[in-house]
Amino acid sequence: MIGFPFELDEFQKEACDCIANKESVVVCAPTGAGKTVIAEFAIQLALENNERIFYTTPLKALSNQKFYDFGIKYGTEKVGLLTGDTSINRNAQIVVMTTEVFRNMLYCTNFGSITDNMQSVRYVVLDEVHYMNDEQRGTVWEESIIYCPTDVQIIALSATVANADKLTEWINTVHSKTKLINTDFRPVPLRYYYFDSSQPDRLLPLLTPNGMLNKKIRPEKKEFRRGKPQQKSHVKEVVRNLFEKDMLPAIYFTFSRKKCDEQMEKCVSLDLVTKEEQEKIKQIIDEYLAENPYLYNNKHMEYLYQGVASHHAGLLPSWKLLVEKLFQEGLIKVVFATETLAAGINMPARSTVISSISKRTDSGHRTLTPSEFLQMSGRAGRRGMDEVGYVTVVGTPFQSPQEVAELVLSDANPLESRFAPSYSMVLNLLQRFTLEEAKELVLKSFGYFSSSSRLAGLQAMIDENRSKLKEIETFKCPYNYSTDDLVEYNKVRDNYVQNRRVMKTIYKQEKGKKRQLPPEAQEFERFVKDLLNKMHSFKCGQCNRYKKHMKAIDLYGRYLKREKELTKEIELQRDIFWNRFVSHRNVLTQYGYLKEDYPTERGKTASQIRSENELFIAEIMFSGLLDNLTPAELASAICAVTTEDSSRNEIYTGLPLSVNVRKTINKIKDIRRKLDKVQTENRVEDSLEINSYFSPLIELWVAGEDWEEIMNNAGDTGEGDVVRCFKRVVDVLRQFTTIDNVPESLVFTSREAINAILREPIDLD
Repeated sequence: MIGFPFELDEFQKEACDCIANKESVVVCAPTGAGKTVIAEFAIQLALENNERIFYTTPLKALSNQKFYDFGIKYGTEKVGLLTGDTSINRNAQIVVMTTEVFRNMLYCTNFGSITDNMQSVRYVVLDEVHYMNDEQRGTVWEESIIYCPTDVQIIALSATVANADKLTEWINTVHSKTKLINTDFRPVPLRYYYFDSSQPDRLLPLLTPNGMLNKKIRPEKKEFRRGKPQQKSHVKEVVRNLFEKDMLPAIYFTFSRKKCDEQMEKCVSLDLVTKEEQEKIKQIIDEYLAENPYLYNNKHMEYLYQGVASHHAGLLPSWKLLVEKLFQEGLIKVVFATETLAAGINMPARSTVISSISKRTDSGHRTLTPSEFLQMSGRAGRRGMDEVGYVTVVGTPFQSPQEVAELVLSDANPLESRFAPSYSMVLNLLQRFTLEEAKELVLKSFGYFSSSSRLAGLQAMIDENRSKLKEIETFKCPYNYSTDDLVEYNKVRDNYVQNRRVMKTIYKQEKGKKRQLPPEAQEFERFVKDLLNKMHSFKCGQCNRYKKHMKAIDLYGRYLKREKELTKEIELQRDIFWNRFVSHRNVLTQYGYLKEDYPTERGKTASQIRSENELFIAEIMFSGLLDNLTPAELASAICAVTTEDSSRNEIYTGLPLSVNVRKTINKIKDIRRKLDKVQTENRVEDSLEINSYFSPLIELWVAGEDWEEIMNNAGDTGEGDVVRCFKRVVDVLRQFTTIDNVPESLVFTSREAINAILREPIDLD
């Protein structure tokens, strides 16, 4: 086995043995356990044998980091990088890329044939494979595994998940022989503490030695202001405790960008860095500003000199890189971050602080999942530097200490399939396979494979329903009457009651006439008496179990109906992925992108588009609406259909749209209305966003306005949000320059717009 300058842990040795034996492997281990070593073993094998290896990550920032690290370790000539907007040395032996790029390679669009793409590739590392749980992007990992050639070894690296065995079994089924290496070993063990504001001068151990909640911890009291519960910030006391107990540096996780900044400001007076450290900070900042002068007036600059920083998506990417650099040097003592920092960025910390075990989502507040908590807490403890990592949970009035203890002791969540057929998937599969072959591939998804566990809730309801039916079927009638007998009895009784009422009316009418009933009335009277006798021939009227028997029969009908509904729902859910595939296929056929289940020229073009709704973008492009726009107007119009409809942006009222852009967007809305109607008819729920909040800003930017003026017009929107929005526009415009059947005028205008957008700070990662 290839040697390392240190002794490998047992799980690392086992995984490396599997790779050497030409087996695919799933490595499931806690954050910080050393999974990257296993990937590095495969890299060394590839280099020795003159083979190639792809290293995929979920985030562009992670890909950039790995590209940089591997370049230093193996030589820049041996390492390439492929992300949505970057292509460096793509034929290198080691190519780092985002998982989306790898999936696109396997689709054979934009990147050439699969034979060319995968030439000499022996290994594919799928780093952070637990991202399969990601609501929006999880499907990419499933597609990558399904379409990956079987002669390529998969090295899947995952944080702790509950059903790693199921994932391995699935890869074994759809790809090749795969072994699971599952460990809970942490080279740096964690200790858990709790900050109780009633005892502000110390951090209390959360658990006793036998794993019970520490009884010295008291729940936080609720404070009310104007009838609403308030949460007081204790960030200074928490950080002071960490500083005094030599538990820094720390990542302080907060689930709000605004609070990240506020908490950073509150800690500025704590004197966390020495004068020597301040000198080092100044030196690094001066060197960085020389390369990035537009950061000179950044409002967070003063806090860096005090050893505190904020890190979240609202900040410029280049600013976050500076923060990461200072933190890696041990000069930032506390970084206040949102949970995105837990996703693998190399920021080694002795401690992590979790400000609350609940967070706000689009559907309201919810408690963190065990996996989310594990991912964040796992950032504590630096291998080779710390004997122990520290995790501190801050007490709040909205959680009990017992809930915190239960979360800490919980097992990780299972991976759930997010497989989601899209227009692009349908077009790409039908370009290479028949409809039946495409169905086979769709049914290879992890979602379909794990449908038995996914449908467990519905199956349990059916089982309970059947148990109730059986219970009713075994109901003991004292007179052995069947359901049919009771139905007959009820029919006779109801008939008798109704006719007796009529008979009583006849009696009233004839009363006082001092004569016999007319023959017809007598005949009717005999008929009513016969009904009475027939009713009395049943014993139900005198049976004390009659009502229970009737209720059972009524429930029996309901349970039968319920079983039919549940069975139908299970069938629907079991085939949900194929049904969605067919729904998208039907829309594409209706729009002329498919003919006889094969892409038309339009369809081939749309298959190369990567966006939230490929068909929407294709329809806008083919409409001709974009052909005569200026570069600034084109960027502005595309911005409206690529910007997420985030409530965070509603604070921005902004500048008015230019006349041409406003007219174009109004016509785009007509395209959306038509497509929305067809999608609804075919039960397709793909989003059709039009959000022009940032359109005037990008129009100004392309026209040459400076960054400071852009941000002056952006209200309270974070710089990072604007950068991300502009880069989404670049992503779509770049696709216009590479995909087939795009008018030359649009290709030319797109290139001009891209060049105008990609200047500091947009062009920096």
